[in-house]
Amino acid sequence: MHNSTLQVHNSLTRKKEVFKPINEGYIGMYVCGPTVYNDVHLGNVRTFVSFDVIYRYLLYLGYKIRYVRNITDVGHLLDDGEDRILKGARLEKLEPMEVVQKYTNGFHAMMEIFNTKKPSIEPRATGHIIEQIEMVQKILDNGFAYEKNGSVYFDTLKFAKAKDCYGDLSGRIIDDLLSESRDNLKNQDEKNHPSDFAIWMKASPEHIMKWPSPWSEGFPGWHLECSAMSTKYLGSTFDIHGGGNDLKFPHHENEIAQNVGACNCQPANYWLHTNMLLMNGRKMSKSDGNTITPTELFTGESPHITKGYTPMVVKFFMLQSHYSSTNDLTNDGLLAAEKAYKRVMEANRTLQQLTTNASSNDLDEEINNIIESAFVDMNDDFNVPKALSRLFELVPKINSMKDGHIDVNHLSKDCLSNLQKTFSDFLFEIFGLQDDQDQNDGQGTALAGLMDLIIDIRKSARENKDWGTADKIRDKLSELNIQVKDGKDGTEWSLN
Repeated sequence: MHNSTLQVHNSLTRKKEVFKPINEGYIGMYVCGPTVYNDVHLGNVRTFVSFDVIYRYLLYLGYKIRYVRNITDVGHLLDDGEDRILKGARLEKLEPMEVVQKYTNGFHAMMEIFNTKKPSIEPRATGHIIEQIEMVQKILDNGFAYEKNGSVYFDTLKFAKAKDCYGDLSGRIIDDLLSESRDNLKNQDEKNHPSDFAIWMKASPEHIMKWPSPWSEGFPGWHLECSAMSTKYLGSTFDIHGGGNDLKFPHHENEIAQNVGACNCQPANYWLHTNMLLMNGRKMSKSDGNTITPTELFTGESPHITKGYTPMVVKFFMLQSHYSSTNDLTNDGLLAAEKAYKRVMEANRTLQQLTTNASSNDLDEEINNIIESAFVDMNDDFNVPKALSRLFELVPKINSMKDGHIDVNHLSKDCLSNLQKTFSDFLFEIFGLQDDQDQNDGQGTALAGLMDLIIDIRKSARENKDWGTADKIRDKLSELNIQVKDGKDGTEWSLN
């Protein structure tokens, strides 16, 4: 079984390649994590769900994996030059690390709700300032950076001329980069060239998050953290680097430049990128109202949907698109996903109850071929939608065995056992789904995590004297027979 070879689409070479880890049986994988200045949005969830399935499948194949997913808690600049964490702290009247902890907790809660596995290591940028300063110094020593007024900039023109690899990942050329730097705009005059980017930034006197360095009291550039942390935990060159397609440029392009500039080595052999999550055929955007939060999806409190959907239905919907394809969220699509999800879960419950007296093995070859096809699909760049379609090929056969239209005794005991295990493994071990019916006692992990998140949102609304939102959450929970009680020790909830 599973004789096909795993192939992945490498964004760096723009082609599908046979996957060969650096060390046989072991994989180092780095995925860019969230910038924790706000609640995690649905597009991020789609990316992390996609890489969770990739992680799960590689584990299923027997690899030992060090999966590193960072937390960005400093250095991620807005277009106006203000750090996102600092802006969040100013708006919420909190310390920067309060903002980081609040939204890191929320991110972890949401990942638990979607039943994703935790990474092996989850380093924070602020915990690796020393490593980042050391990498800046290496880049300076190799002649690919320069210092101006306490800030250090990567010299893109010099690097591009010397190494001839800048732009390979994104397909951009230097002239395309002039207006796309995300560094502080007031520093543009300091640069040798507008496409140069900061790897260390001198902090203004009022800047809170700053550290001493050989050049100034300041903070690292956004791109630098991933270069430093991936190198620390996975080595100079590792197997897989992943992230959203929106990070391909400038973030990942500049990561490669920094790594090559520091040690003359490509950081990763395979680059994997997830595509965008759309809604109703358009890019999600707060400005035009074409957006929805995970919580709104669960509660149904959005004009874009007609009802609420469980986290597993939302996850099942996401799995119906290949990770590298756009995923268009619509109410009709969610309704269809809900039906399909319930159908496949019911089929699995039915399948696990089947027994055979093995009077023949007439169906063995057909069933085993479908199972094998699912593994072939997964080995073809983690094609989850096609593998999922193989399970649905089996659903009517399972139902027919239950109803007696197909004699289950035409399956050998080994084949039935393999079918039961593999069907269940794909749903729960590889795809990371859960059966909502198993959670109907109201005390499941997903529901508990979701309630913690909703109560936290209600608490924030009350603290901000947004009584309308707080009361709306309480009333909606009451309609769902969930009672919320506020006490001196906090808020408790229970099912009526």
